[in-house]
This record gives sequence, C-alpha cells and structure tokens, in this order.
Amino acid sequence: MGRLGTVGAGLFSGAMMHVPIEVADEARADARRVGADCIVAFGGGSTIGLAKAIALDCELPILAIPTTYAGSEMTPIYGITEKGIKKTGTERRVLPKTVVYDPLLTLELPVGTSVTSGINAIAHAAEGLYSRDANPITMLMAEEGIRALVESLPLIRRDPNDVAARSVALYGAWLCGSVLGQCGMSLHHKLCHTLGGSFGLPHAETHAVILPHALAYNYRDALPAMQRMARAMQDQSSPPAFLHAFAMENGEPASVGAARSRRCACR
Repeated sequence: MGRLGTVGAGLFSGAMMHVPIEVADEARADARRVGADCIVAFGGGSTIGLAKAIALDCELPILAIPTTYAGSEMTPIYGITEKGIKKTGTERRVLPKTVVYDPLLTLELPVGTSVTSGINAIAHAAEGLYSRDANPITMLMAEEGIRALVESLPLIRRDPNDVAARSVALYGAWLCGSVLGQCGMSLHHKLCHTLGGSFGLPHAETHAVILPHALAYNYRDALPAMQRMARAMQDQSSPPAFLHAFAMENGEPASVGAARSRRCACR
C-alpha cells in the first residue's frame, strides 16, 4: 500500500485457501466500502482466487502479480467454498486483465511450497492433454509447460535463490495455466476440489498426492496423452510412476494424511 500512495483505496489481507464464501463476502463489502475501481492481487492461488470472487460480484478488473506457480492467473475459472462444498465456474470477467511475472518475487517462496505449487501446475497440463477441449496448440503448450517445470523444480530445491530456474518455473506455470484456461479438466481436478473444499486439505499438496493416482487410473484410455507427458519428462517410464517418484524425491507428501499436516506458507 505504501508504494501505491494515494491511488491505493484499501488493503484486504484475509485471503484463505479454497475461498470460503464468508471471506469472499467480507472482501466484496470491503471493496465497495473503499470505492475500489480495480483489484491488485499479489500472492498465490488463494489470493488470486479471492480477487476473482470479488470481480465476479463487483465486476472490477484484476491486475495479478503471482508469487507461486499455481497458474490460476491465466484462467477465467473461479472457485468458492460454501458449507464444505467447493463450487467452480467459468466467467470471462474474472480473468485478470494484466499479469506481472517477476521471478525475484518468488525467491522467498519456501522450497516445499515451490515444488507442490509446480506439481499443481503440471496437473493442469497433464489433464489438458486428454481433455475433450484439447487442440494442437494447447497440447504443445501443455507438453512444454510440463518440460519447463520438471526441469526447473529440482534446481529450485537445490538452490532456492536460482533466479534462472525460478524464471523457467514461472514460464512453465504460465503455459500450464493457459492450458487450464482453455481446456476442461477431469477426474484429478474434481477429486482435489472435493477433498480440498470438504476437508480443508491444502490445495497444492493435495494435487501432488492425487495426480499420479489419477493418471494411473486414466492411463490405458489416454495413451497418446501419456506418451506426450513421457516425452516432456524425458523419461521412458510411465508418467504416473515418474510423477510419484518426482514428488517423493523432492520432499512432497506421500498420502492425503501427510498432505493434511502441511499448510501452504504463502497466501
């Protein structure tokens, strides 16, 4: 707020994962009270998700400055949780008008959150590859997004201050988020939304746990997509096995119970 000076109408710092309706209503009322004419969303998926909930109701444009690799800043998809049920929808007016990517703003993102956030982004691309909405362009973007994240996340774990690796991770997140914005998702995302909204599980960690299992379930019915994933991962094993090993090697939870014990350190 200090840098915005007199153009800053107000600050709302109460974002929570899965966007509880109570928080959304409070933020909407605050936006009206201060007479906001736009929303600057600075943070991770929870912050950008709250901005979308405000925009949905107040019809305000969003400027998003993502500090994680969620990729939600590239989508017209919103999600709000009410009475333990997370409901999602698509509305063009919640798509941010401007997105600013700066790898220097991600240097303080904890390594664990960096990896789970990146796997969350990979999930968008993976399901986008066998989406009924997939097309040659989104498939190219999905494959390149997976490649960028599989390449950059181990480097970030080795050196959290590697600006080049964090730049590549943001590039991958942008690609994967763009795929999510254009392609409908499937089993994996529906499971994660249900588990997160109903049981309060951390969003990115839940994606990291569920993704290998959802891909294994769909494996035989999505072989062309699996072949593209394997190529992006530069690995000859199956993508489900690769992602499970990748998550374990990078310190991610192995079960939903383990995921529940972790909480995202960055809103």
